[in-house]
Amino acid sequence: MQGEADRAEGAPAAAPGDQASQLLTERTMSWLAGCRRLHRRYERKAEHFLAFTSIACTLICYRRLTK
Repeated sequence: MQGEADRAEGAPAAAPGDQASQLLTERTMSWLAGCRRLHRRYERKAEHFLAFTSIACTLICYRRLTK
């Protein structure tokens, strides 16, 4: 794990495009955090968790479109 620590310390500043991508990712994750079922992974199978994630994304898009 020594290589990861070296990269974190010597990482160059993010390019403007990278910052926009990071903002998009953080915003999406905060929207998904509003879905309580996704806070803790209760499902045993990954397919079920991914299904709930896609349902949450669908609901987020629906709410944004109906505003």
